[in-house]
Amino acid sequence: MPRASIMIRILFALCLLAATFNHVRAVLQHGLLWDYGYGNKIALTSKIYWDVLTILDPLAAILLFGKPRAGIWLTVAIIVSDVIHNTYYAAMNDQWLEPFYLAQIGFLVVVLGLAPIAARPFPSLANDV
Repeated sequence: MPRASIMIRILFALCLLAATFNHVRAVLQHGLLWDYGYGNKIALTSKIYWDVLTILDPLAAILLFGKPRAGIWLTVAIIVSDVIHNTYYAAMNDQWLEPFYLAQIGFLVVVLGLAPIAARPFPSLANDV
């Protein structure tokens, strides 16, 4: 397996584990279905989505090494959906320059740019799903 793929997957996993830490911390401090400070402006589905990331983020990190192609696809799905989801709240609250949002945009750019490179050494999807 090429070194670049491993390094990229390590980077993705570290970012996903940092996100996991943030979600676990939020659940421990505020409980499940926390509103992340948005109060009654937040939909129940958003609260559920953020809580589900507490499970999906570490799952993707594990899959990056156990089932690399599945882990890469899950990482892409997580960050794309997270940025789409959180863009709504960033727009609603004029949070375009908040560190959490800029970090997610940065991770999105990195993932979309590097995922094809990370996936190269896995020629057959059938062997990795």
